[in-house]
Amino acid sequence: MKRLIALAVLAAVAAATPALADLAVGAKAPDFTAPAYLAGKPFTFDMAAARKKGPVVLYFFPSAFTGGCNLEAHLFSEAADDFKAQGATLIGVTAGKVERLAEFSADTTTCGGKFAVAADPGAKIAKAYDSPMKMAGMKAPVDLSARTSYVIAPDGTVLLAYDNMKADDHVNQTLTALKAWKAKQKK
Repeated sequence: MKRLIALAVLAAVAAATPALADLAVGAKAPDFTAPAYLAGKPFTFDMAAARKKGPVVLYFFPSAFTGGCNLEAHLFSEAADDFKAQGATLIGVTAGKVERLAEFSADTTTCGGKFAVAADPGAKIAKAYDSPMKMAGMKAPVDLSARTSYVIAPDGTVLLAYDNMKADDHVNQTLTALKAWKAKQKK
């Protein structure tokens, strides 16, 4: 049964059409709190508190323990020190398989305990960020998020909104935008 559900989720992701990240550059990013995990340990993630420490790289992914999401989490994990060097908080958010996020956050093939992942049951946070997954042929979004990454300034301004179901360029896009913003701050 679990295998059938996993196959259905994978088929849904494969059939997904790219959703435009409607929360545009310059928009105000919504604050939220959500249950989260770092290296398997639970805590409550608070966007407003994270922004007080510096910029936030927020990335939405459809579901834990799926091919593209595993790859994306692994790539963010490999670059976690680069984000920290820029003074950024890195957080992944998903509505898929939220009951396995503690395991996902600690798994060495995914997050490796290097950054937090937060649960978004019903994709409420994704919807607030205009990042729900839209499926081909369906009028309403499903309760999963699209693969969308944001870079958010400490004042809440969206510096980057990058939406692409391919997982392999989100780290590059967010890190480049973050470095560009940091360079402007030094001038």
